[in-house]
Amino acid sequence: MSYAEILKAVFPLLDGADLASCMAVCKQWRDIAQDDYFWKLLSAKRWPSICKRPNPPTVTYYKLYQTFYKHQRQQTLLPPRLSFDNLEFFIDIWTGDKLIFSEVVSGPVLQTGMKNLPPGICDWLRFHLEGPDYKMILPVKPRFKAPLGETVSISVLVGAEGYQQAHPFVPGIRAWISLLFTDDKNDSVIDVFGIEIDFCDAAKSRDEVLWLLDILDWK
Repeated sequence: MSYAEILKAVFPLLDGADLASCMAVCKQWRDIAQDDYFWKLLSAKRWPSICKRPNPPTVTYYKLYQTFYKHQRQQTLLPPRLSFDNLEFFIDIWTGDKLIFSEVVSGPVLQTGMKNLPPGICDWLRFHLEGPDYKMILPVKPRFKAPLGETVSISVLVGAEGYQQAHPFVPGIRAWISLLFTDDKNDSVIDVFGIEIDFCDAAKSRDEVLWLLDILDWK
């Protein structure tokens, strides 16, 4: 196998940042790494729908990847105009028509999170909750039980002091609401000890969450 063939076998295994770094090594590496096939593979992994268009893009996949990657790079945010100190979250949970949880939660409570994890949680959940990533978690006291196999509906509104309106996370904001539970030794119910609000890739820090909420029509 020739030197160029080895590079062509290795380059598809790299991520975008590493492949871009290889382009700076020498002219031969740059010429091989610029092959649009490699960048099409990377684009298909990161944004699969891009490669499903009936017509090919008018620019190379390398240029497309460059454009999208630049938009997703971490940027320094200005201090947010909102503060968790004056936010309230209105959380209601039903199973069918039965209301099983209803609380008004202050922003600082969600920021404090959960200090002591209960026994009986799985290793994966413990690893997640103890990890360094930013989280918004409400400890549930007393706990409540939710039946398995039934539809669980959750409503979350957010309000702020000084504003008369409470906003749902629509349109433009989508939040994932997770029920944190332990093994109840009962196959028909789950024992809920916490609720986590997660904005996934849209907001991964305190300031990013506040700026995301800032797009709501506060009046």
